[in-house]
Amino acid sequence: MPRHDLPIGMRPTPGTLLKQFSIYILTNRSRGVLYVGLSSSLAERIRQHREGLIPGFTKRYNLVRLVHFEYLPTAARMIAREKRLKRWRRDWKIALIEKMNPTWRDLWPDITEP
Repeated sequence: MPRHDLPIGMRPTPGTLLKQFSIYILTNRSRGVLYVGLSSSLAERIRQHREGLIPGFTKRYNLVRLVHFEYLPTAARMIAREKRLKRWRRDWKIALIEKMNPTWRDLWPDITEP
């Protein structure tokens, strides 16, 4: 499949060779709507969500607050982890978020600041 036919977020970021496989959880407010996603370029993917460049669920519900993320060593583990989290009950996802981020603060600065 040509690069330009890939969905936004799956296209390689120009100038980068190293991929950081990650899963993430977005919300619109503390204990609000939750979205689990994956990316090989976390900062770029979250920027796209924040700027409303990705149509669908996250744009409709204004899910721009990054409240949880995990880096994984391989694409296969990233995909498996995302599928597992998507099957989790809501209260399990909330517990996961609150274990590392009890105040539900936006973690965007953590992945963008050097």
